[in-house]
Amino acid sequence: WRCWLPPGFRIRFPEALRAATMVLTFVTGNKHKLAEVQAILKDVIECTNKKLDLPELQGEPVEVAMEKCKLAVEEIKGPVIVEDTSLCFNALKGLPGVYIKWFLTKLGHEGLNNMLAAYSDKSAYAQCIFCYCEGPGKEIVSFTGRCPGKIVPARGPTDFGWDPVFEPEESKQQTFAEMDKVEKNKISHRSRALAKLVEYLKAKKPEESKGGVAGEKRRREE
Repeated sequence: WRCWLPPGFRIRFPEALRAATMVLTFVTGNKHKLAEVQAILKDVIECTNKKLDLPELQGEPVEVAMEKCKLAVEEIKGPVIVEDTSLCFNALKGLPGVYIKWFLTKLGHEGLNNMLAAYSDKSAYAQCIFCYCEGPGKEIVSFTGRCPGKIVPARGPTDFGWDPVFEPEESKQQTFAEMDKVEKNKISHRSRALAKLVEYLKAKKPEESKGGVAGEKRRREE
């Protein structure tokens, strides 16, 4: 059985269906980050991942994330998100910041605590910047989420980065590592940045249907 369609005939799917079938590629090789992002975006946006060997850039967090996104989208050729995460100690004027991965590798959880041994101020904040790009040549948009807290001796599972030493203000005196994953995802820096991304994508659909033209680059921060 064959169905004949006239030349030029196009099937137009409802807007809601097109939005539902959107797939984002999260550039990461970290299975814990991927699982967290997929849990946060569950029932909203389908998210897959791809590990890319992007150059290690230096500069302001937003600038670094946007440049990484620009490089990533040239390889992915489709909707992509790139993350840049920081852990900032207020007593150290924001250090280790974007270099937390290397500090943790070299010093461990105890070493991170020792960095603040001479300071009474143990306050810190976790920051996440997600950059989104629809495709090569398209606008790059950034979304920032922050979660205030403090640095404490490691507590809880030690399989996910610096989670054991960061106790968010909004937790019940639990570190990220000790918290139930659902509860963590309600207040984390990552979930706050992703919430802004979702809002942007929802607002972008009506704008596109009206033929709206977005700026070359746009930034949304707390």
